[in-house]
Amino acid sequence: MELKNVIIAYRSGNDHALAWAERCQRELSARGCHVLMGPSGANDNPYPVFIASCHDRIDLGIVLGGDGSALGAARHLAPLGVPILAINIGGHLGFLTHGAEELQNSQEVWDRLFGDRFAIDRRMMLQAKVTGCQQTFYCLNEMCLKPASPDRMVTAFLDVSIDGEMVDQHHGDGLIVATPTGSTSYTVAANGPILHPGMEAIVITPICPLSLSSRTIVLPPRLVVHISPTKPDTNLKLWADGVLAMAIGIEHQVEISRADALTQFIILSKDYSYFQSLQDKLLWRGARIRP
Repeated sequence: MELKNVIIAYRSGNDHALAWAERCQRELSARGCHVLMGPSGANDNPYPVFIASCHDRIDLGIVLGGDGSALGAARHLAPLGVPILAINIGGHLGFLTHGAEELQNSQEVWDRLFGDRFAIDRRMMLQAKVTGCQQTFYCLNEMCLKPASPDRMVTAFLDVSIDGEMVDQHHGDGLIVATPTGSTSYTVAANGPILHPGMEAIVITPICPLSLSSRTIVLPPRLVVHISPTKPDTNLKLWADGVLAMAIGIEHQVEISRADALTQFIILSKDYSYFQSLQDKLLWRGARIRP
């Protein structure tokens, strides 16, 4: 890996993450890298500044935070083809990140990156386009369409079409359209299936449907999903990885499809296991005795 331009996004408001970011900046700068760093969080988005400041290609994005920080990096860096090294510093679950212990011997980490001694885990993403809006929204986990009312619980009325064919008229708390990576996030909490992230598929999961026939469906990635609200006075919002994308009205149709971009996570662990992550992070214990 040629490391000329490196960006470091650390979890905002976390002194531990900031201290590690400063250490990484010093060590990489000493190796001749041009390094930019900035806070990432609910009210901080450093990526537009990073992208505008790097006139050449960004070679690596280092994320020091939890899953939210990793998802934010994926949405902005995947379309540019930038690989991401995500370290769980200050996060809670850390399902998409390495443990902080991976950075204890940081000089060895840089040696491995410069010497191409690592693996790349490529993850499928989704994109959403809304009629009348020029912006394309990306997600690594899921797109979610649901009501947002401050004073009452509102039922969503949604028509769902797949490749132009009507397949469901959803009445309930909303819909989740997820990737295999996102199947272990909001989707699994809504009783959806767990899909291995090595697969490529689109998972549509209803949230608390008011019909016994409304169930999760798993689609091949080549299909395109269209979702349209059918009730004029419902205040709906589209969320991408839990971040507000835009408000959706009766005049809008949301088109969700596989994105051309892939998130590229750098894997340092020599014995990385997705199933071990399920056991450790989601407390999955299928056997009474550990093999």
